[in-house]
Amino acid sequence: MSIVDDLVAKAKRENATDVHLICGVPPKFRISGSLENVADTPLSLDDCETIARLLAGSEYKNMAEIGELDLAGNYGGVRCRVHIFRQQGAPSVALRLLQEEIPRLDSLGLPSAALKLPDLHKGIVLVTGETSSGKSTTLAAMLDYINHHMRCHIVTLEDPVEYVYKPDLATINQREIGKDTRSFSDGLRATLREDPNVILIGEMRDRDTIETAIIAAETGHLVFATLHTGSASDAVDRIVQVFEEGMQVQIRLQLSMCLQAVLTQQLVARKGGGRILACEMMVVTDAIRNLIRSGNTPQIANAIATGNSIGSQTMDQALIRLVRNGSIAKDTAMHYARDKEYVKKNAV
Repeated sequence: MSIVDDLVAKAKRENATDVHLICGVPPKFRISGSLENVADTPLSLDDCETIARLLAGSEYKNMAEIGELDLAGNYGGVRCRVHIFRQQGAPSVALRLLQEEIPRLDSLGLPSAALKLPDLHKGIVLVTGETSSGKSTTLAAMLDYINHHMRCHIVTLEDPVEYVYKPDLATINQREIGKDTRSFSDGLRATLREDPNVILIGEMRDRDTIETAIIAAETGHLVFATLHTGSASDAVDRIVQVFEEGMQVQIRLQLSMCLQAVLTQQLVARKGGGRILACEMMVVTDAIRNLIRSGNTPQIANAIATGNSIGSQTMDQALIRLVRNGSIAKDTAMHYARDKEYVKKNAV
């Protein structure tokens, strides 16, 4: 086995989520959110070059010229997402260990309203949050639910492909950016000619991709996508602000009609070790559609907070529930809270 296989196998045994390989420091694992050394000896430049060449294979030259490379593969018996990049003249590697099996949607600790999202027939569903907040896992579980319950065509656009689906009732095509198509926007435009029912966009990075995603939703497709935003209102603003001012009124109108839900995730420290999912859930109502159209996104949080009867909840409400059911400590909730006074008062 190679050094990468050994490290990944060890990371799996120790329940690590990530492996970091950097010149001049020992290999590190991320365990329960924290980075820990897993060896005493720092990696040399030769070590890092050897690892980068092993992982990149025929793409090594491109990585060396461009400065970074995304890929996925199996190492030490575990499928991993890999990012290789150069820093201060040396290659570094970040590996994310992926679960061998796609988890059941109802095993993730999502709000009950989120479990109904795969049953939608059209519109846009956004899963947002910072890096390593579990967005890819949530989306994979939603698509796999569809795979086992609906006779439909699913097309994914990913950079890179992470979870590999085993088609059941659904027909599935997984396209990797840079290998199967040039970009998210190019792949998405082509997807509309591929007779899809469900489309997964790994990340809505630019105006062309966002505009085409909205068109896809308007024409009767169910679109799942991710954004790196910390709340539902931030997601709306991020989408609108991609467009020049003269188009923003029209985009708000279109988005208000096709947006179905926004799920915002954080992984927070669980009592007794490990991490647990905390989710803000925005089910889009007529009131929220009006707020999106009028540009009153600061009021969306209040609309979510009063929408518990339809399954909506703010991140602060989610944290309070986790404190009350004994899953997390009050100090943890306070650390992640947006309105710390509100959480302090109610997390009892």
